[in-house]
Amino acid sequence: MSATTDGALRPVPGRVTGRGGPRRGGDALRFGGVHGSRATPYAFLLPYLVLFVTFVAVPAVYGLWISLHDWDFLLEGKPFVGLDNYTALFDPGSVQFQPFWNGMRATAIFTVASVPFLVVIPLGLAVLLHRHFPGRTFFRAVFFAPYVLGVAVIGLMWRYLLDPSFGAVNGLLGLLGLPSDIPWTTGQPWAWISLVAVTVWWTIGFNAVIYLAGLGDIGTEQYEAASLDGASAWQQFRYITVPGLRPVLLFVVTMTVLASANMFGQSYLITQGGPGDSTRTAIIAITELGLSQYRMGQAAAMSYLLAVFLAIVSLINFRLLKERS
Repeated sequence: MSATTDGALRPVPGRVTGRGGPRRGGDALRFGGVHGSRATPYAFLLPYLVLFVTFVAVPAVYGLWISLHDWDFLLEGKPFVGLDNYTALFDPGSVQFQPFWNGMRATAIFTVASVPFLVVIPLGLAVLLHRHFPGRTFFRAVFFAPYVLGVAVIGLMWRYLLDPSFGAVNGLLGLLGLPSDIPWTTGQPWAWISLVAVTVWWTIGFNAVIYLAGLGDIGTEQYEAASLDGASAWQQFRYITVPGLRPVLLFVVTMTVLASANMFGQSYLITQGGPGDSTRTAIIAITELGLSQYRMGQAAAMSYLLAVFLAIVSLINFRLLKERS
């Protein structure tokens, strides 16, 4: 702006003024300076899009195509069978019916048994670790450390620790004067107890870290005001912490349900699907059918049916938690 002899202000050409004034300088800043060009967002998205299309979209479409064929990758002929692979899963007389639904039942048992522990225990742990006390960082690292180990390491380690004959767990129970012949991996319900306990020990740190991030976004002034009003610790947790963590809770519950429903390594390595086939999950049944028996079309149909069930459960979970937020 520049002043004239009569004291009035005049806009200087090329400079940014009000909404109705010249915008040449602002346009240059927007498209050639700080904000960059309109292609910038797409340039940042391009690497992810390439990976997503290559490793997610294309395999998903190709897998759907395989499920419509009698697909044996060792044979040249792969005849088109339409929806026969899907209808066979609902036919009690088919070969695939019993193994698949037994696997779905085992998957449901593990999901229902593990998800509450994997949601509630990390929440309580995060609330404790969110407080200021000496060694807080150390304890955070201790609880998160098992999560960095691979499922192969976890499975083999606990397979030997829980062995009913020479495992260290039964040995320790014997030293304490407790029963030392518990069939942790060869009898029920001990096999399910073992799998759930190992999974909770292994993954509890990840959910706790997610909760800790959410707790950091809740303002301390809310707790201070509640304390001044005489609210107890439980009332603060119920009316401040839980509502503040609602979006995080939705994420944790959804991801935990999906992860539990896709459990494979723990059962495959620790109980080997036993005793009998009681811990043989749907993922194990699909893997053995496709990779051991080479019936890829039927295995693909099973995997897509499992994906449909998981999508329905996720939508129900999202709807229930979203309505309460």
